[in-house]
Amino acid sequence: MAETSNVTPLPGSGDQRFREPPHNFEAEQALLGAILVNNFAYNRVSDFLKPEHFADPLHGRIFEAAARLIERNQVATPVTLKPFFEREEVLQQAGGAAYLARLAGAAISIIDAGDYGRQIHDLFLRRQLIDVGETMVNGAFAPDVEEPATSQIEQAEKKLYDLATAGQIEGGFKPFGSALAEAVEMAESAYKREGGLTGVASGLGALDQLLGGLHKSDLIVLAGRPSMGKTALATNIAFHAAKQYREEFDADGRAQAVDGAVVGFFSLEMSAEQLATRILAEQAMVSSEKIRRGELNAHDFNSVLTRSRELQMVPLFIDDTPGLTVQALRTRARRLKRQHGLGMIVVDYLQLLQGAGRGRDTNRVQEISEITRGLKTLAKELDVPVVALSQLSRAVEQREDKRPQLADLRESGSIEQDADVVMFVFREEYYLSRSEPTRRGEESDERFNDRHDAWKQRCEQSYGKAEVIVAKQRHGPTGIVRLSFEGEFTKFGNLSADDSYGSMQE
Repeated sequence: MAETSNVTPLPGSGDQRFREPPHNFEAEQALLGAILVNNFAYNRVSDFLKPEHFADPLHGRIFEAAARLIERNQVATPVTLKPFFEREEVLQQAGGAAYLARLAGAAISIIDAGDYGRQIHDLFLRRQLIDVGETMVNGAFAPDVEEPATSQIEQAEKKLYDLATAGQIEGGFKPFGSALAEAVEMAESAYKREGGLTGVASGLGALDQLLGGLHKSDLIVLAGRPSMGKTALATNIAFHAAKQYREEFDADGRAQAVDGAVVGFFSLEMSAEQLATRILAEQAMVSSEKIRRGELNAHDFNSVLTRSRELQMVPLFIDDTPGLTVQALRTRARRLKRQHGLGMIVVDYLQLLQGAGRGRDTNRVQEISEITRGLKTLAKELDVPVVALSQLSRAVEQREDKRPQLADLRESGSIEQDADVVMFVFREEYYLSRSEPTRRGEESDERFNDRHDAWKQRCEQSYGKAEVIVAKQRHGPTGIVRLSFEGEFTKFGNLSADDSYGSMQE
């Protein structure tokens, strides 16, 4: 017995099995005719229209052949195209060379060529949308243990976003005057903004002065050895940006950030609760250890409670999903931008991300290269700064001077290559506290005491201080910025002007 469908057609939809994909053969013929009569019509559509956008494959072949001739500065007419199609069976079925002549007869005005091209492109996108929908339905009906539903959703979102990107027929070259106007507008915003920064402020004055803030479309790598405080610094910067967020509405009613940023924080190592505890400890000036253990007195508890109420509306969004792929991260970042706006992304940390091509034939260096390229692409795509934390190799520990160098970036030179800014967090106090001098053999008391006193003096000088070493900056100078660090509250802060700067070089 044949199975019957339980699906009831929607009112007015007709039998969906016999619906044709959207197309307009007449528009395709008219546009091709215009191009064959006047090759300048091609220039009206060449930026966005491609052979595969035509519903009729023959029309796509004719468009492709005409484009090749025109781009070689040759004339494309029914006569010059005839040799290309003499053996084309599809063209023979359509009427041979006479079909090319009929196309020329169906020509439209060159002025209308752009409108016809846009309609052809729009219908192509609709056909692609139908294909994406059918693929989604078929995939959902055929469950695969290796491909959970969440993975199918991510793939569907990727296809839809790629389709939306392909559908953007704007773009191409910008006149210099237009780019110049945008640069002046950015400078004006910086002039009006407190601190005069062109990018998102980190809240650390000396660092902002060196970098000019965190710039849109930049990949900023913040690296360090374990326990140096890179997560704490990234959290401080992210929270400050979110807390300072302020928006205004333009003439079209669209919200524009005038200060701070909506922040998306991808925490692949710590849970959202742990990250929130750190921020709460920093703001309430209560040890995070005390908050976790509940060892609070009445004053501390009131401080934590008051601060938590104040911080609830801060636009900081945390995703603590472990083992994210770069593609999944991009999908979630795009979604956040659509729903809430997005001004900055933080990734803690990039070695915990997974590349899309992970497998037996993909080594770790290639995977890290793919990840850094993906993050840089995301920064440009969403036009936001992306701050990515990175681990450093153990080579740092083998040197007498523990300050990191670019060569210490772990597993891939592509991190240095793809990043617009590379910063290292360094706390000499951490290493000194673990290197108290011991007596050497027959060493005299006087000699040992001198060494021990020198060690104590260095400990005192480095206590509560940290360095951010800007080792690479594509847009400006490099140098060392000195900050305060309160380990109890995992908080970085500003030092006095005399102590803030180290060496600086162009």
